[in-house]
Amino acid sequence: MAENLYFCRVRYWMQSKEKFLDMGNEKNLKVLVIVMACVAVVLAAVLAWIWIDRSGMIKDLTVEKEQLTVQMIQLRDDYEVLNTNNDSLNAELVREREKVDQLIERVKKTEATNRTQIRQYEKELGTLRSIMRSYIQQIDSLNTLTVSLRKDAAQAQEQARATRQRYDELRTTTDEYAKKVEVGSVLKGRGFILSAINSRDADTDRSSRAAKLKTCLHLVENSIAVKGPRRIYIRIKGPDGILMTNSQQQIFTSAGEQMIYSAVREVDYQGSELEVCIFFASNVSFVKGVYNVDVYTEESLLGSADLLLR
Repeated sequence: MAENLYFCRVRYWMQSKEKFLDMGNEKNLKVLVIVMACVAVVLAAVLAWIWIDRSGMIKDLTVEKEQLTVQMIQLRDDYEVLNTNNDSLNAELVREREKVDQLIERVKKTEATNRTQIRQYEKELGTLRSIMRSYIQQIDSLNTLTVSLRKDAAQAQEQARATRQRYDELRTTTDEYAKKVEVGSVLKGRGFILSAINSRDADTDRSSRAAKLKTCLHLVENSIAVKGPRRIYIRIKGPDGILMTNSQQQIFTSAGEQMIYSAVREVDYQGSELEVCIFFASNVSFVKGVYNVDVYTEESLLGSADLLLR
C-alpha cells in the first residue's frame, strides 16, 4: 500500500515535470522567435541602410567622374586655343593636348566605383593643369617680348624713316647746292665785240681792207670756277650763213655736243676778270655783209656778237 502510494507520487512528479518542461520549451521558443524576428528586422534595416548608402556613394562617384571628365574636356579646349609663333612651343602644346585626350578616354572606360583610379586621374589632371599654367606663362612672356620687339621694330622703322627723310632732304639740298655750285662755277663772259682789222692791225669796217676778224670779250670774275688753263673757241659765220674755217676743220666738244670751230685760244684763268681776244684770218677775201660770232668754252656758250662790213 505504501509502495503504491510512493509510485503514484513519483508518477505525478514526473508528469508535473514534463508539463513544466513543455511549458518552458514553448516559452523559450516564443522568445527565440521574437529575438530572431528582431534580429531579422535589424538586419533588414542595416541592409537597407547599406544599400541606400552605396547607391548614394555610387551616385556621388558618378557625378564626380562626370565633373572630372568635364574639367578634362575644358582643359583640352584651353589647350586648343593656345597658339604662338614659336613652332617648338606649338609642338609641345600639341603633345600635351594629346595627353589630355588619352586621359579623357581612360576616365570614360573606368567605372565610377573605382575611387582609387578616379583619385589618380584627379592627380594627373592637376599635373596637366600645372603644366598648362607654365605654358601660359611662357606664352605671356613671349607675347610680352613680341610686343616689345614690335614696339622696338616700329620705333626703329620710324627712326629709319625719319633718317631716310632727313637723308633725302639733305641729298636734295646737297644736290641743289651742287647744281648751284655747278651752275655758279660755269665760266661766264661779257662785253662781246666782233671787229675787223687791216694788215696794220687797225680797226676797219670795210670788207676790202679787212685782213682779220677779231673777237674780244671779258671772262667775268668767279671764285668757284675751275682755275687753270681754259680754252676759248669761236665760230664765225659769214653773210651767207656758212661757218668760216681754215683749211683744216677742227672739232671741239661743248656741253656734250661736238662742233667745228673757226679759231681757239688757251688762257690761264685764275678766277679774276680776264680780257681775251681771238683772231681769225680767212683763206678767202671778206665780203660785204653781216658777220656773226659765237664764243664757247667746253662747258657752254659764253655769248655772241655781230659785225657789219661795208
